[in-house]
Amino acid sequence: MPAAFVRIIAISRKEFLHLVHDRLTFGMVVMIPLFQLVLFGYTINTDVRHIPAAVADNLNSGFSRQLILDLEATQILDFNQMATSPQQLESLIQDGVVSAGLYIPHDGEQRYYEGEGRPLVQLLVDGSDTTLAAAVRQLSNFSFQPGSTVANQSQSQQIAVRLLYNPERRAALFTVPGLLGVILTMTMVMFTSIAIVRERERGNMELLITTPVRNLELMLGKIIPYIGIGLIQVSVILFLGVLLFNIPVAGKLLAIYTVCLIFIVANLTLGLTISTLARNQLAAMQMFIFIFLPSMLLSGFMFPFVAMPKIAQLLAEILPLTHFLRIIRGIVLRGETLNGVAIDILYLIGFAMFFLLVSAVRFSKRLD
Repeated sequence: MPAAFVRIIAISRKEFLHLVHDRLTFGMVVMIPLFQLVLFGYTINTDVRHIPAAVADNLNSGFSRQLILDLEATQILDFNQMATSPQQLESLIQDGVVSAGLYIPHDGEQRYYEGEGRPLVQLLVDGSDTTLAAAVRQLSNFSFQPGSTVANQSQSQQIAVRLLYNPERRAALFTVPGLLGVILTMTMVMFTSIAIVRERERGNMELLITTPVRNLELMLGKIIPYIGIGLIQVSVILFLGVLLFNIPVAGKLLAIYTVCLIFIVANLTLGLTISTLARNQLAAMQMFIFIFLPSMLLSGFMFPFVAMPKIAQLLAEILPLTHFLRIIRGIVLRGETLNGVAIDILYLIGFAMFFLLVSAVRFSKRLD
């Protein structure tokens, strides 16, 4: 056997044993594909069903109640909120409470029996999510048959669908604000996930230890420069979004920059925590990918959030990108105020504080 071949086999055997004994690397090699296959295989679903909706039933009769039941039987809409007027329906949609609203006028039954071709009801839809809006627009061909227990489909125009915030059905209005969150997640977490590891590999950690800088001060000092970089990215993306894609910014710029600042800090603290856990830059990048892929696929950026199983939605609620997408789309497209998205903002603040504390504690342990 050639000596070169023997040496190659020996080195390969040594490397294999190293991978087996390195529990982090072995776990990444085995668990990441397994986790992603199971998670994404069960959660990724483009068949939108059970969209939260509200109803304003000004007719309030057996006729209107059967209409509501028949529409729910399609499994596209779930009527879980009540309203009294089209204006209140629009308000619920703007606040993000529901994604669609059904208005039944007081003369809806009369319109049906007169058969003049006028729509029986009006369906208001949040058109900023084009996938969701396309699913609801299928109901424009819904044909109501009083006295039947199953809804029929025909070409008769009995439901008038009105798209709010995106009547032209432009996909860019939904994607560009989402890209802002994705890009910030990718860059901020990736940059800081290697920050502490890089210092250790360059031998600078010993110099930091000898300084009077406290752990929390070091963590804050590490993330402050990246905050400026993140805000520059926000400005560039917003400018290009308006210039190239004609994105209408309905909300206030101060509100946009405020929530972006909070989101940037949340991602930076998450990256710092990864940096204190990883042994080297390769391991840090593996951890980053482990977090980044679920953030993209489960947050509602690529697939409708309402189409996911409940367990996937619960998992997505942990991810900061999920909350940021709700906030930024609400402000940019619907003109939402900070008060209207306060719950999601508070979550991001809590997320940032928690992981800043964790990273400081983890860094202290690494020095012991």
